[in-house]
Amino acid sequence: MTAGGAVWRGKEPPPPGISKRFWSRCSEKPDMEQVTPASALDIIGLKRSLVRILFVHRFLAEVEHCLSELKKARFVLSADVVVTPEQFAERLRREPFDLVVAEHPSPNWQEAQVLDVLREMKKDIPVIFLVYGLKRETAAKFILRGASDCIEMERIGHLPVAVHRALDEKLLREQRDRAEKELRRSEARYRALAGNLSYGICRCGLDGGFLEVNEAMVRMLGYESRQELLALDLAREIIRDSNQRAQMLGQNGANTHGDPMEVEWMRKDHTSLKVRLSGREVLTEQGELEAYEVIAEDVTRQRELENHLRQQAASDSLTGLANYRHLVDVLDGEIKRSGRTSREFALLFLDMDGLKRINDHHGHMIGSQALCRLADVLSSCCRGIDTPARFGGTSLPLSYRRPTLGKPSK
Repeated sequence: MTAGGAVWRGKEPPPPGISKRFWSRCSEKPDMEQVTPASALDIIGLKRSLVRILFVHRFLAEVEHCLSELKKARFVLSADVVVTPEQFAERLRREPFDLVVAEHPSPNWQEAQVLDVLREMKKDIPVIFLVYGLKRETAAKFILRGASDCIEMERIGHLPVAVHRALDEKLLREQRDRAEKELRRSEARYRALAGNLSYGICRCGLDGGFLEVNEAMVRMLGYESRQELLALDLAREIIRDSNQRAQMLGQNGANTHGDPMEVEWMRKDHTSLKVRLSGREVLTEQGELEAYEVIAEDVTRQRELENHLRQQAASDSLTGLANYRHLVDVLDGEIKRSGRTSREFALLFLDMDGLKRINDHHGHMIGSQALCRLADVLSSCCRGIDTPARFGGTSLPLSYRRPTLGKPSK
């Protein structure tokens, strides 16, 4: 600290014009073990850990007086001194402080400019004003604008109590803010669980057991109440298996996201449903894993529709046999397989004679039934590796694969 307002730090050499005695007293920490009479502040428990104070003051003697009063109260201090608003803002950007003690009035500052600077920088730091000739109107104005307290220099002995009260109020504000933040998180989690009507959402513990479920999950699985569903462990195997858990969380190595995880769950009525699972980890404020949130989407109807469309794309709509496109794909695969293994396959063409006469005498409905009957007979005579198809009209080709040696065909 210098007479011109430069900042002093730690064990640096004293700037010009500052006595070594004052410099050493500012930088030293009081010996907590030294034998001194217990003060009233000790009795009411005002001993605390390191308090970092930023003084906004022009007079070094008065700063020393404040430090002396605080050290009497057994505060452990770290203090810096600034004079101008520029120094004040620069020091706040560089280092954290627990308290600001500012003189008033000061030619370098407007009335409550200290509070304005802190508000602009979004710093929640208590401010105590050291006032000369305190008026009630001035104190009330400062308090209304956010100051923690105003202390007259003639009553500087009240400073330790004011510092204690300001720091305690700051601690209470921080605890309140944390509680409000946790409440907002809890409310958001509840709204997500209770309000989502399309997806089943559950919260699982580290062992995979259900902690919370939403109504959509209860309806999806056919249960009557949440309590009934909470007793189940549908996600336990997935949570306990590291590979399945990683797939559900989308953490399949090298920051790549694998396919969504799909499993079969059982409803209360013992019918199965296909669900697609995704999830995320829930961490505490300390970054520790607390639980998992899992989103379950019922994709049973979607998969049934996909299978139906897939069958329609590969089968003849009248007979149910493979259609022309599927037959071409099968023949292409058989030709390639035969080239690799030198094993033969057969292609048979069957044609139904007299279908036109049946249509003319009995109608097209009966003709279609006759064609379907022939297709049923052909299918029943084929093995699983053979492909009966309808090529078009009355042509019914059959791809016949030669059986593997040692396994007789039926």
